[in-house]
Amino acid sequence: MRKLLFSMIIMACAASFSFAQSDDYNKVDIYAGFSHARIDFGGSDFEGFNGVEGAVTGNISRYIGLKGDYAFHFKSFDAPAPFNVDAKTHTLVGGVQFKDNSKDKKLKPFGHLMAGFTNGRLSGFVSDTETGFAGVIGGGVDIKISPRVDFRAIQLDYNPTRLGGETQHNFRVGVGFVFR
Repeated sequence: MRKLLFSMIIMACAASFSFAQSDDYNKVDIYAGFSHARIDFGGSDFEGFNGVEGAVTGNISRYIGLKGDYAFHFKSFDAPAPFNVDAKTHTLVGGVQFKDNSKDKKLKPFGHLMAGFTNGRLSGFVSDTETGFAGVIGGGVDIKISPRVDFRAIQLDYNPTRLGGETQHNFRVGVGFVFR
C-alpha cells in the first residue's frame, strides 16, 4: 500500500513538470518600432520614407506564429508653393513567422512571409489614392532584455507592392521593441 501511495505522489508531482513543458515558449509577441522604407518610384529611383510599424504574433508552437503587421510611412516633397506634396503609405499584411520563441533564448533570429494590401496617398497640389497588393518577405534578430521585453536589433524586409498596374520593389528596415 505504501508503494502505491508513494508512486501516486511521484506521478502527481511529475504531472506539474509535464504541464510546465507545454508553457516553455511565449504565446504572444507585440512589436512596435521605427521603420524606414525605400519606395520604388520606377527604374533606379528610390525615395526614403520614415514611419512606424506594429505587429502582433500569436505563436501556435515554439517555432511557428501567425502574424499581423501594420506599417505607416510618410514623406513630404518640398517645392515652391503650391506644389508641395505629402506622400503616405499604409500597409496591412498577415502571414506566418518562423522563430524559436523559447523563454530561455537570449538571441532570437526570425523570418516571416506575409501578404495583404497597401494604400498609397498623395496630397497637396496633386491628390491621388490607390490600393493594391502588398507582400513582405524578410526577417531579423531579437535580443532578450528581460522576461517581458526583447529589443529588435534589426528587421530587413523586401516589400513588393502592386499599384497603378505596376510592381514596385520596395525595401524596409526597422528597429524597436517586442513585448509579451
